[in-house]
Amino acid sequence: MSTAAFVHRTVLLTEAVDALAVRPDGTYVDCTFGRGGHSRALLSRLGPNGRLIAFDKDPQAVAVANALAAEDTRFTIVHEGFETFAHELDRLAVDRVDGVLMDLGVSSPQLDDASRGFSFRFDAPLDMRMDTTRGLTAAEWLAVADEADIKEVIKTYGEERFAHKIAAAIVATRADAPITTTRELASLVAKNVHTREPGQDPATRTFQAIRIYINRELDELKAVLPQAARRLSVGGRLSVISFHSLEDRIVKHFMKDASTADKLPSWVPVRAADIGEAPLKLASKAIRAGADEVRENPRARSAVLRVAERTAAPWPESLR
Repeated sequence: MSTAAFVHRTVLLTEAVDALAVRPDGTYVDCTFGRGGHSRALLSRLGPNGRLIAFDKDPQAVAVANALAAEDTRFTIVHEGFETFAHELDRLAVDRVDGVLMDLGVSSPQLDDASRGFSFRFDAPLDMRMDTTRGLTAAEWLAVADEADIKEVIKTYGEERFAHKIAAAIVATRADAPITTTRELASLVAKNVHTREPGQDPATRTFQAIRIYINRELDELKAVLPQAARRLSVGGRLSVISFHSLEDRIVKHFMKDASTADKLPSWVPVRAADIGEAPLKLASKAIRAGADEVRENPRARSAVLRVAERTAAPWPESLR
């Protein structure tokens, strides 16, 4: 399917790129190319000796990125998940980078393309894979997963209070016929969610949970954060946009832990200056989309940008 039919509005575009304090001759990584909004903004600030490397699992996104790479030799696209960050940088003979940007979650084109199966707004095959070339679809997983596993996924990744009822209904329903479409799953969930949050479809939390699980989104995020931070040059920055509390919690805690120097008991006779600095320092408070951006793009409402900067301190074993 053509990617031209879908409009992608890049959230916190200026803020996320500004936060990197881009050097014209620097090397940068966009861990989530999407449709290239952040990548193009970064390239516009790089000089002829600058370099940008981007990652994406989605073949449609990679097709857009390949076209950009054909036009701009400063740009390289990697068709892999960003948990392969360090391995791919080694393959490309890149030791240090000056900034890393991550725009987490599902993109607007993925949500708006009915064939991808991410949204309950359309009736489509229940796929939900960001990389459609590999891995189980959501339908295939729901056909074989244990009821306890389905419940745990919906409860943990969707924070859904009716996870037990939804999981039981899925198992009971698939005994007669497999659940293969988004509409089938959304209808089943609606029958088992007895209270709804204002303005939210009852299937929202379940769809989010299954998508996160199928794509290993939180596991990949936990894997990439220390890899990215360790490869930053001194003064290099990590700029991360998250869209729900589970993502933001991981990013917030990682940056907090990596920007906190080891604490010693007050009775230990050591000066604070002798303890040494932490490997990261927070570069700003959490940044949210302004009222104008939220008005134009409601999906920006939940976006949170967090930024940290690499110091000269060595990376501790405890944060690997």
